Amino acid sequence: MGAWLRKKAVEDVNPDDVPTGQISAAIIAEADGETSPSEGTEAVEAASNTDVESTTTGPADLEQALADRQALIQLCLYALDRARSGGVVERLEHGLAGIGVRALRPDGERFDPAVHEAGGAVATEDPALEGLVAETEVVGFADHERVLRAPIVIVYAKKAQ
Repeated sequence: MGAWLRKKAVEDVNPDDVPTGQISAAIIAEADGETSPSEGTEAVEAASNTDVESTTTGPADLEQALADRQALIQLCLYALDRARSGGVVERLEHGLAGIGVRALRPDGERFDPAVHEAGGAVATEDPALEGLVAETEVVGFADHERVLRAPIVIVYAKKAQ
C-alpha cells in the first residue's frame, strides 16, 4: 500500500504550489513510514524564515529597469525583422503590445513625413488616393506615443502626364 500512496502523493502535488519539491519528499517519506507527520517540515519552515533581500527601488534601479526594457524591445524588433514565420511575428507583436509597444501599419492613412518614411511611390489617376499610404514596406513601432521606428511606406502619387 505504501507504493500506491507514494504514487498518489506525487500525482497530487502541483509543481506550482511546491517550487522546491520539499513537501512532496516529506509526503513520500511519511507514506513509507520513514518519518512522523511533523518531521520533514523543518526544511519548509526554514525556507519561510530565510532573510529576504530588500526590494526597495531607487532611481538607479528604475533607470536600469528602463534601460533593460529598451534593450529587450530592441531585441524583439531585431527578431521580428528576421522572423520567417507568421506565427512568430504575431506572437512577438502580441507580446510587445502587452507592454505598450504597437506595430505601425498605416495602409490607407494620409502620408505624414513626421511619422512615416517614404520608401517609394505608386502612380494613381484617382485624386482621392493621392497622398495616401498604398502599402507598408517595413512595419514601424511606437512605444506608447513615442515612435521607435517609423514605418517605411509606398505612397500614392499623381500619375505623370
